[in-house]
Amino acid sequence: MRPKAGVPGVEARVGVGVGVGVRVGVGVLVLHEGLVLLGKRLGSHGAGTWSAPGGRLEFGEQIEECAARELKEETGLAASSYELGPYTNDLFEEVQEQYVTIFVVARGIRGSPVNLEPGKCEGWAWFKWGAWPAPLFKPVESLMRIGWRPGGA
Repeated sequence: MRPKAGVPGVEARVGVGVGVGVRVGVGVLVLHEGLVLLGKRLGSHGAGTWSAPGGRLEFGEQIEECAARELKEETGLAASSYELGPYTNDLFEEVQEQYVTIFVVARGIRGSPVNLEPGKCEGWAWFKWGAWPAPLFKPVESLMRIGWRPGGA
């Protein structure tokens, strides 16, 4: 059994500084009319890859709240429901970071996606599940590799 954070003599290094420890990310799988929303990343790790909207879980934030916040900040979209999905565990060697990404399925989409962070995303596009563009961001690629797919996709 591995030691857990909070055990005397064990230092927890979660989300501290750049290139240190393990971070928690939230990826939002936006489903609408049988399609999933992806954007091409710019300016950070994974630049040039296609990814779902998402970002880091903030201290004290619930996972579904993070999904709703990131979706609104990046695309201007809102959803009527957020369902917890699977998670992935990915190493980003180029920045010496490890991310556990928790995916959330967003349904009942209101509005049309707008690129609200043009310095971080080239733009948003809809794709059929499984007919994804390349290359994919590592957590999305890991999700595809395990073969998970949401109901209705």
